[in-house]
Amino acid sequence: MTETALVWFRRDLRVHDNPTLRRAIDGSDRVVPLYIFDTRRFGQSSRWIDEPRIGPLRAQFVRESVRDLRDRLRERDGELLVRRGDPRSIVPDVAESVDADVVHAQRLPGTEERATVEDAIVDRGIDLSTHWTHTLHAIEDLPMAVSDVQDTFTPWKDSVEASSRVRDPLDPPATVPTPDLDGSPIPALSELGYDAGEPADERDAPMPVSGGESAALERLETYVFERDRLREYRETRNGLLGMDFSSKFSPWLALGCLSPRRVTQAVDRYERERVDNDSTYWLVFELRWRDFFQFQLAKHGAAYFRPGGIRNREIAWNRDGSAFRRWVDGETGFPFVDAAMRELAATGYQSNRARQNAASFLANTLRIDWRWGAALYESRLLDYDVASNYGNWAYIAGVGTDSRDRAFDVLWQAHNYDPDAEYVRRWVPELVDLPPRYAHEPWRMDADEQARYGVELGIDYPQPMVDPTAHFESPSS
Repeated sequence: MTETALVWFRRDLRVHDNPTLRRAIDGSDRVVPLYIFDTRRFGQSSRWIDEPRIGPLRAQFVRESVRDLRDRLRERDGELLVRRGDPRSIVPDVAESVDADVVHAQRLPGTEERATVEDAIVDRGIDLSTHWTHTLHAIEDLPMAVSDVQDTFTPWKDSVEASSRVRDPLDPPATVPTPDLDGSPIPALSELGYDAGEPADERDAPMPVSGGESAALERLETYVFERDRLREYRETRNGLLGMDFSSKFSPWLALGCLSPRRVTQAVDRYERERVDNDSTYWLVFELRWRDFFQFQLAKHGAAYFRPGGIRNREIAWNRDGSAFRRWVDGETGFPFVDAAMRELAATGYQSNRARQNAASFLANTLRIDWRWGAALYESRLLDYDVASNYGNWAYIAGVGTDSRDRAFDVLWQAHNYDPDAEYVRRWVPELVDLPPRYAHEPWRMDADEQARYGVELGIDYPQPMVDPTAHFESPSS
């Protein structure tokens, strides 16, 4: 048995179903857990747009998750070292300082994540052991090599459903044998380069979730069993307002506070004790979509981020900064899109339906480089995951795993999914007194109607930035 193991936590901030932690404990007398606030991301700008790579809402969610991880390790007699800087120097330095014989770390598919500290660790005579821990299906259990993963979801899904098992989740360890050490404080937002202001009003309050494994497991129990919402998940998942129309597991899955195998374990229990229906299948189906993008990124690497995506399509993308900023700020003049963008800015959240429409408007209506939109979501989404985010954006833009036209008619979508304009009026308060038809299409108001409702287009709310009749078909026509 090796004497000391360093466990470098990355996007696996949990003690349940954590093979990296378990293998370190099983193979070592002492375990030193480590988390690094990577200064290559915190406080740094995106490569494509003038936005921080990690915005303040996501930074706070990460801080909460790290704090909870430390608490859960302490409950097991462990401790978490917290550092801020560049992992390429910090990991080998810490490993050397604690006299570690081996470093255990999560293996991730992203091209940046692949640029690990392996060489620096090995150069100092320390072993490195990496573990793929963040997908429903273990990479070793796929019925094909990663290089042979299909580029279309349905054939891949069918093959894994037929030929790949989902492993049982590991229980959390009873103890984590950490030597005496000073974990150091978790850096404040200001130390990470953020100026955290207070929300302006209740509508602008962040999404009511806290980071961390404890909150994740509580949400899993509440959503599935206490509120019994899994029963109708497929019917309600396209909702726009409220907590329970969808599971909201994604922020915790993205940071690894919640294992996807722990989710399927809960689904299996629910099916045994209550009901086995389309909704229970559909939640697992969505987890396989998440897996698919992880393996796609592992397969394609840097090609995932090309303007033409993995299909290398030749598209003359528009790079109009002022038009992009109107979309970012929720000032496009299309209320359904603007509501989605304002919700994202205020809360770090968009529903699946809202983000598909907002993404399609940018990539397919404005034809602005889809990677700009993906970079904004990288900054602002609580549930940002590199594979899912860029994979979904490329999919909508027609350069990803399905090259068919994925353009959304945002007017039809608005009337169909927000028929009473509740979502629009919540996030676009300028339109709060308008009837649904005008709340979705304010340009239909004549001068008298604008005066009656107190909304002058171009003054109180923007004129649409493109001709609605040239791009969309209004159900109210």
